[in-house]
Amino acid sequence: MPAPKSERLLNLLIMLLVQRRPIAKERIRELLYPDSRADAFEKMFERDKDELRSLGVPVEVAAVDPLFEDEVGYRIPPEAFALPDVELTPEEAAVVGIASRVWQHATMAQATTDAVRKLSAAGIDVDLDALEIARPLLTAEEPAFEKCWVAVCERNAIEFDYQRPGADTPMRRRVQPWGVVRYAGRWYLVGHDADREAERVFRLSRVQGEVRLVGPPGAYDVPPETDVRAIARRMAPPTPTTTAVVLVREDTGHGLRRSAERVEVGVAGPDDRTGWDRLVLVRPTQGLADEVLSHGPDAVLVEPAEVREQVVARLAEVVR
Repeated sequence: MPAPKSERLLNLLIMLLVQRRPIAKERIRELLYPDSRADAFEKMFERDKDELRSLGVPVEVAAVDPLFEDEVGYRIPPEAFALPDVELTPEEAAVVGIASRVWQHATMAQATTDAVRKLSAAGIDVDLDALEIARPLLTAEEPAFEKCWVAVCERNAIEFDYQRPGADTPMRRRVQPWGVVRYAGRWYLVGHDADREAERVFRLSRVQGEVRLVGPPGAYDVPPETDVRAIARRMAPPTPTTTAVVLVREDTGHGLRRSAERVEVGVAGPDDRTGWDRLVLVRPTQGLADEVLSHGPDAVLVEPAEVREQVVARLAEVVR
């Protein structure tokens, strides 16, 4: 059975990106499209190449052997795919940092590992430095994340068993997913509940068992002007909040600063030197450690003590 489109495109992107030399079309078929007939492969490969190019990926066509031009191959030059140096204002950098957090996902890392392993096992000389173009920052550990993310991308209806708080047994839900969003430190699926004929929000950690794709891709359209984050804020259950005190270096931590209840400038930092500011924030307890850690050495959590212990423990684990 052919791999899902999203997985196929990711594998093709990785394969072409790590090549030191152009790779022949037939070799690509052997490694990535082994179950496809010749005519089906031609159509699928052309569509996949065109889709990558439409996303701005520079797929290069060149001779496999520079001494013989009778066979062409394909490659993505890392230097052409990487972004040039970009200068951002502090506010712009904060927005980019928040947006980039969604890209680290365990299944994405696993897909990359699997693709590189296949290439190495096949004797392909890969350039792993090419994969340093983007560095992800946040993981999603919920088993349901992968299928829900694929369903959102493919516009595929899904069904799953969902355990509501206080209920004795899970209930089967049928959903047209509109988006997956992180809110208050948790991942939520936002979509149209087919049984209730209304928009609903589902916490992914409460999904039981396997998420099943139902019907063909492209089976529905997301309503225009849909804001999945606004829906999650409106419909997700309230989460406990806490007052947090965070020290941030001057001219850093702009995402934290914008939502701070109070800012004291020019205070002593952890090293007893000035050049730090003290922020007082009201935050959900869930996800506070992630938020502070995402700022690296520019932010130090002072209170609450129990969340500070989580931060210290995670940093100690990294050191180990």
